[in-house]
Amino acid sequence: MASKNYLSGLFGASPVAPLQSHMKIVDDCVTQLVNLFEHMAAGDIDAVAEDYQRIAVLEQQADEKKHTLREQLPTGLFMPIERQDLLDTLRIQDLLANRARDIAGIIVGRKLQFPESAAQRAIELVKATVETCHQALRVVNELDELVETGFRGHAVHVVEVMLTELDDLESATDRIQVSLRADLFAVEKELYAVDVIFMYQVIGSIAQIADDAERVGRRFQLMLAK
Repeated sequence: MASKNYLSGLFGASPVAPLQSHMKIVDDCVTQLVNLFEHMAAGDIDAVAEDYQRIAVLEQQADEKKHTLREQLPTGLFMPIERQDLLDTLRIQDLLANRARDIAGIIVGRKLQFPESAAQRAIELVKATVETCHQALRVVNELDELVETGFRGHAVHVVEVMLTELDDLESATDRIQVSLRADLFAVEKELYAVDVIFMYQVIGSIAQIADDAERVGRRFQLMLAK
């Protein structure tokens, strides 16, 4: 225990746990999109507004956690991971929550509702995107193990497998996005043109959440390669 306390004093407080805590809030924020899209499909405007408020609160919590971590991040030489790697990961994680809030804001602000022929596919895309975010969280939660083992050994293999699964999940969202765009294209002439523009914007933003979740994984690939 004395040795551990000595090392903690030498290296300072680890930024790993706050980074993981931030990603958990981000994951909770993105997950709320499932309820929002299901309520949107059901035409429950009040429930959609409540979902938006929950997303907004979680996004604000993630933002506050981000600022706290940045302020408390050690600047000494003895960081378990490079400062820039951590900051880059934190920035990408924060984008996930920001995009979730932007999506919810558009839907609430315009009282947007996808046509029935595309609504279920939109929910499918959101659920696949949430699974991608869940996987990114699992990767981030392995960081303390990687640090403890010096980014070597079995822990590296475990994370590499998880990163492959993350790539596969992101690819699945790409396929669903293509199908959803086709569903919307088939009926877009029957819809209000401005709403259609925002629907495509929402689809793109959902897919971008999955892309950014994969980018979190790529940051870990860079760490493993160093």
